Amino acid sequence: MRTINKEKIIESCGHVVVLKGGSSSEREISLLSGEAVYQKLLEIGVNVSVLDVGDTIVADLENLKPDLALIMLHGQGGEDGSIQGLLELLKIPYSGSGVLASALAMDKVKSKLIWQCMGLNAADYVKLNEATDWQALIDDFEVAVVKPVNGGSSLGIAIVKDAAGLQKQFELASEFDSEVMAEKCVVGKEFTVGVIGDQLLPTAQVRTSREFYDFDAKYIDERTEIICPALLSGKEQIELNELARAAYTSLGCEGLARVDVMQDQDGAFYLLELNTIPGMTAHSFVPIAAKQAGINFGNLLLTIIELEQTVN
Repeated sequence: MRTINKEKIIESCGHVVVLKGGSSSEREISLLSGEAVYQKLLEIGVNVSVLDVGDTIVADLENLKPDLALIMLHGQGGEDGSIQGLLELLKIPYSGSGVLASALAMDKVKSKLIWQCMGLNAADYVKLNEATDWQALIDDFEVAVVKPVNGGSSLGIAIVKDAAGLQKQFELASEFDSEVMAEKCVVGKEFTVGVIGDQLLPTAQVRTSREFYDFDAKYIDERTEIICPALLSGKEQIELNELARAAYTSLGCEGLARVDVMQDQDGAFYLLELNTIPGMTAHSFVPIAAKQAGINFGNLLLTIIELEQTVN
């Protein structure tokens, strides 16, 4: 990773506001991420404020007059291009990907369409609706992963193995989003790769005793094991790195992002999704991977800020 001039970044970044909370189903995780980022920036001497985003966001930002917004809003309203568009209208520089890249990455169907057009490996999928032939779909996929098209933190996601379960989970996932999809389940190992601009963090591998890496496995279950660096051969690591870079650049991402990938039992990698605002909690992949690379939490945040200073 590049070396940073800590004092120069802190001096030049001006007033930073951390945006957290919001109204999405991932609000509680956003509050945790935002508070962790705010406390660390405060500790290292950055002129920083924190804002729980609500209906008065425009007035709040006009009152605070920040030089940079560090977005820690997970889910809809934060990762879908909405807050990015507002900040652009208010002419406030912000961290991470722009409006279009954020919207594309948030939409799991549109991102997969782009990846498939680019020749990148992604699991087969279909969008679901009330008219879906549940039995025909389960006959085709055998095992399916049902998930909201626009969502994160594994909320509303479940693995199903029969037509009745498929229909039931569609109804449950519809509570989180108006659009729901089913992916052909890739059985194997799960990996995640943090990307910061043109640099990659060490790959992390997930091991969980649960059926898959769900919300509880991510944030609650202490038995979840994160192996970093991942147990991959040199050839596999190169292949995964190339796939993660391609997924990031094809959507036009900037700044920090996280690419989630499955490796099937034959060794093939499949893109799952890309998160433009990855979590920053104690259980989150990016801080863990950064630490493995010798980057403490404070320097990770300063690297993100420096990237935005370079862009803007």
